[in-house]
Amino acid sequence: MKRILFLTCTLLLLSCKNKEVLLPKATETIVADVQDHSPIYFFFKTNEEDTLVEVNRKNAISSTNWLFNIDKRLPLRKVILEVKKMQLKKESSMHKSEEAENYFTYTNSTTKSMAFLPFSKIKYKVEVPDPNVFQIYFDRNDLTRIGDEAFSKNDLQKFIDKLSAGQQKRIVFTFDKKMSFEQYIQDKIFIRNLILKAKPHKSKTTEYIY
Repeated sequence: MKRILFLTCTLLLLSCKNKEVLLPKATETIVADVQDHSPIYFFFKTNEEDTLVEVNRKNAISSTNWLFNIDKRLPLRKVILEVKKMQLKKESSMHKSEEAENYFTYTNSTTKSMAFLPFSKIKYKVEVPDPNVFQIYFDRNDLTRIGDEAFSKNDLQKFIDKLSAGQQKRIVFTFDKKMSFEQYIQDKIFIRNLILKAKPHKSKTTEYIY
């Protein structure tokens, strides 16, 4: 019903308020087009040395797909706290559609086009996971941590290849709360390209931000 047409995708403008959202960039497209959508904007603001998130949710219609246009400079923890509020708002709405999804928007830097990353099935927890959780942690310095071991995320596939299918099913991906939202999007796309022997088929996936 509604199509997304942008002359430039590195910058979203709300001209009526003279505000801008600098979108994250990545090198591949997960979803190329979303129709019947409502835009939500997360603006980057500063107050002295503090970074603030200003959310414009006025156009969020619960029965539509929600497009989260989030400034790439924002710290992940503050973004996710606001995303959780919006997830709850949609879930609680009597007008919600079971077919409507939530997407993060970003720019494919190769094709210079808009792209979308679905996250409807993710349950976010802003806390340290239980010690028994088999977690793979992505930090803000672009390192991957498993227990006390830290290495480049480009070596993660080698580690995963050594795991059994049962062990792979137990993997939970966790993220540094201080990383930028752009880094999170890039890490999420990187994770989607990992080859797993047995991908978990869950209606909900939990991610920890701490």
